[in-house]
Amino acid sequence: MDIRDTLSAFGIDTATLPEGDHVVRSPIDGSELVRLPAAAPEDVDAAVERARAAFAAWRRVPPPRRGELVRLLGEELRAAKGTLGRLVSIEAGKILSEGQGEVQEMIDICDFAVGLSRQLHGLTIASERPDHRMSETWHPLGPIGVITAFNFPVAVWSWNTAIALVCGDPVVWKPSDKTPLTALACQALLRRAAARMEEGEVPPGLLEVLVGGAGVGERLADSQHLPLISATGSVAMGKAVGPRVTGRLGRVLLELGGNNAAIVAPSADLELTARAVVFSAAGTAGQRCTTLRRLIVHESVRERLVDRLVRAYASLPVGDPLDPDTLVGPLIDARAADAMDAALEQARAEGGEVLVGGEPVTEGVPAGGIYRRPAIVAMPEQSAIVRTETFAPILYVTGYEDFADAIDLHNGVPQGLSSSLFSTDVRETETFLSAVGSDCGIANVNIGPSGAEIGGAFGGEKETGGGRESGSDAWKAYMRRQTQTVNYGTALPLAQGVRFDIAE
Repeated sequence: MDIRDTLSAFGIDTATLPEGDHVVRSPIDGSELVRLPAAAPEDVDAAVERARAAFAAWRRVPPPRRGELVRLLGEELRAAKGTLGRLVSIEAGKILSEGQGEVQEMIDICDFAVGLSRQLHGLTIASERPDHRMSETWHPLGPIGVITAFNFPVAVWSWNTAIALVCGDPVVWKPSDKTPLTALACQALLRRAAARMEEGEVPPGLLEVLVGGAGVGERLADSQHLPLISATGSVAMGKAVGPRVTGRLGRVLLELGGNNAAIVAPSADLELTARAVVFSAAGTAGQRCTTLRRLIVHESVRERLVDRLVRAYASLPVGDPLDPDTLVGPLIDARAADAMDAALEQARAEGGEVLVGGEPVTEGVPAGGIYRRPAIVAMPEQSAIVRTETFAPILYVTGYEDFADAIDLHNGVPQGLSSSLFSTDVRETETFLSAVGSDCGIANVNIGPSGAEIGGAFGGEKETGGGRESGSDAWKAYMRRQTQTVNYGTALPLAQGVRFDIAE
């Protein structure tokens, strides 16, 4: 695992990188990759000023030309898919196929954004006044602050950036302090794309990357010159960032925690269900915001399904994510392992039984990394620990008899990101998708809660933050709406029949 060769593919020479006190380690073996300088407050302010200058020029570029830059970025991503995917694995610990899948997601959102660059359309609105035309249009909002998490170090950035760029907005990006190298690689790819545009068309400062911890994010949140902060991470992070931004009357787009559940009904296809559950719960070592954490199973099929899951979990290959046969890689750090151990201990105290997993894996894995076998815990009820999101591969299983009770259990947590129902009963599936069903931003039937496509808006309700990123009409968050009225007549009628006649 030579980080120098991987970074050199992006034109990044580790020998010339400025050295600082910010240590970047690989979760694969705990090895030190590089030391980078953390951005000081004045560095943050300078980056914002460069983004402001870029905005003054970029908003004048026609949207289809802005889309051309994103199209070229997509080409650069296609060429670098294998290398960038590997860097994601090295820095975030994701298995190779997931690392490359994340880059494919970036390519997909670039394609989406290119089409969007010709469809940033508003409305024509009927006016009650004669000889008047009303319309609604959308304008670029300004420089955007983007804060991302370690578990999707590049995909979430691309959701925001591809859309923001075609909308006319530069981006100031604070990646996770655990995964700054993937951010530097993305910055290099965007520069390559920009170099292929017409000379002078792409202003400097269109993408600024700031390495550092919470202090950098706080500085961005406090900046009056960033009208929108898009932040992905924990609920605690969102509760810290959100009030700082709204306190200055800025906008926030928050995508926070998810304590996602799946209901398994008596009519479910159990083989399909088992495959979906294992990927959703154990994939990415349980470190997705959409990871399946709660399984609510009808008592009539509970034993059969749980037995199938326990066998699958016991055979999951846990190890080096760079090995193509591995399905479960490392936890991101020791803190994540401590949280997993504490959650399992609390689950036992609340009457739970660990059916499989939870133990450290030390044989056949790289020394220095932190590996845990994914766990399944049978719970007598939806207790306090079950209602708490633990960012680790723990699946809590509870039973139900009545479908209405299952929905109550499903919705009975503070988070509201993603959800699933496994059923072939049309009454159940339609109820689950109705206003009295899942209270999450994402609701699926006969697929797990993870693995969302870019075409739909991504985000959730309640403590998940309410933000929406990626597809659908999420682009509107990156623009300002303007209602326009033109009087092309010679009279001046007032709305609502108001009269305000003045003497000639």
